[in-house]
Amino acid sequence: MRVRFHQYAWGLLIYNLAVVVWGAYVRATGSGAGCGSHWPTCDGGAVTQSGYVKTLVEFSHRAQAGVLLISIFGLAFWAWRAFPKGHPARLGAALSILFCFTEAFLGAALVLFGLVDKNDSISRVIVMSAHLINTFILITVLTLTAWWGSGGKAIRLRGQGAIAWMFGLGLLSTLLLGVTGAINALGDTLFPSGTLLEGIRQDFSPTAHFLLRLRVLHPFCAASVSLYLILIAGLATHLRPSPQVRQFARWTGVMFLAQMGVGLVNLMLQAPVAMQLTHLLMGDTVWIVLVLLSASALAVDVPQVEAINVGAMANLPLAAGAATWKDYIALTKPRVISLLLFTTITAMVIAAGGWPGTGLVLATGLGLYMAAGAANAINMVLEQDLDARMKRTAIRPIVAQKIPAPNALQFAFALAVGSFALLWAAASLMSALMALSGLVFYVVIYTMLLKRRTWGNIVIGGAAGAFPPLVGWAAVNPHLGPLALCLFGIIFVWTPVHFWALALLIKEDYAEAGVPMLPVVHGDHATVVQIAFYAVLTALISIAPWLMHDPISHARSVGGLYLGVAVLLNGVLLWRSVQLYQRPEKRQASSLFHYSMLYLALLFLAMAIDRTQLI
Repeated sequence: MRVRFHQYAWGLLIYNLAVVVWGAYVRATGSGAGCGSHWPTCDGGAVTQSGYVKTLVEFSHRAQAGVLLISIFGLAFWAWRAFPKGHPARLGAALSILFCFTEAFLGAALVLFGLVDKNDSISRVIVMSAHLINTFILITVLTLTAWWGSGGKAIRLRGQGAIAWMFGLGLLSTLLLGVTGAINALGDTLFPSGTLLEGIRQDFSPTAHFLLRLRVLHPFCAASVSLYLILIAGLATHLRPSPQVRQFARWTGVMFLAQMGVGLVNLMLQAPVAMQLTHLLMGDTVWIVLVLLSASALAVDVPQVEAINVGAMANLPLAAGAATWKDYIALTKPRVISLLLFTTITAMVIAAGGWPGTGLVLATGLGLYMAAGAANAINMVLEQDLDARMKRTAIRPIVAQKIPAPNALQFAFALAVGSFALLWAAASLMSALMALSGLVFYVVIYTMLLKRRTWGNIVIGGAAGAFPPLVGWAAVNPHLGPLALCLFGIIFVWTPVHFWALALLIKEDYAEAGVPMLPVVHGDHATVVQIAFYAVLTALISIAPWLMHDPISHARSVGGLYLGVAVLLNGVLLWRSVQLYQRPEKRQASSLFHYSMLYLALLFLAMAIDRTQLI
């Protein structure tokens, strides 16, 4: 009986998706008023052939919804017969009845209050959004009912720590993304544009209808949510290691990227009905996979890696006393962030051509610090085992057991959320998006995918440190131009020079921990050759801003002051790289390492001063 139940439950979920997609077809074709203002009866009131078709379309959707309701009653009865008292499948089936009724009531409200067809009021947006949220909740309970009916374990929220909050925010943000997508689709339906360029002009026109001006939110929200889902999917595979979690995490990433691809095609083709329906179906599928990932990661029997006592395993002495605020500050690695903050603030001055305002600088600097601090705290949680085996990191708060790993995760989660909210409110959504991008890149790409697998980890993963200038630039000017990207490129190619010089100094630590840094894998000679190569690249790219011209005034982006300082700084950088090549010893490596930090700070400072004089 239970085998047939879960087959029925999954089939009912698929049928519900078909009802949802057909409902979107009703909206996209303007058939919402096909049955007039009557509900649940259908009088039509149309005498034209096109009106008759719309009546059929609308009535068929109501008939589908009626069949769904009857089928869900059958699901609840079957669950009551097949499973014992207290089984989660019973609860899921009962909730399915509740939300199917509220779905019908919200659909009725759209019809009875005339919020269909060509209606473009804020009331329609509100009721339509509530209808979509209810649809997602109905899909959720149907998915969980099928999952529990298939043998999935019950969900346990207590004791899950930050990971439960992370999934909660992931589901909420995806829900809000769906709302912006629905508003976007309604704007496309009511105010079609002839070309993509015309549509973009409509979006940014101050006199455009509010539905058009709201459309610009959707792509930004899609980018933000996709980054966040990649983050929590990656963390889930590490913190809740089980085959099901890994499978659903992989599918979450794949499906969301595919959904963004479909969304881009939908935008380029000016949202034809077929693409709108495909986009919606893909969105619902992403939601289902995310629900299954959340359910499997929060199941009662899934191990919690962050609860492992690494300090005890490594036979390290326990820290005495409770954690202090200094321990939590140490989680953020403030010394590492200091240079990131400097590049952020100077990038703001470069973008503004002067001081952008103390309030904006303080808010952006704090937002960047919170994002980078969150990334560093998550890094310490994920690398407890490595830190315990390295002398320079064995005193870090988690390894020394001053701060439990679950508490560190909660702290990091609060910092990440606070950073995004602060940057969005005080600076711009693009600035918040850039900070989140840097966080995700550092945690997922560098820490989780590259650091333990390849000596080229810092070449690719080092891009995380190149995002701060983009955060600062976007706080002043949300449009990231060529000069902003050049700032990113300078830090990207500078990072291997800086980091491999440090790696030469502490290669014994990396070897002890089993981290495949370049000096450990290929030796000192190969490392100094790579350092010299990237020093040359850094010198070349740092000159590029002088070759750029403003697209409007056609003046150089930077002047002679910056060029002179860049030539001088690059000369010293290349000279010290040659010294290290000739004598690959710790003294030369230390000299290059410390100079590289001064190099980057002075280079950005020179550009900031130069731009202030030019503009």
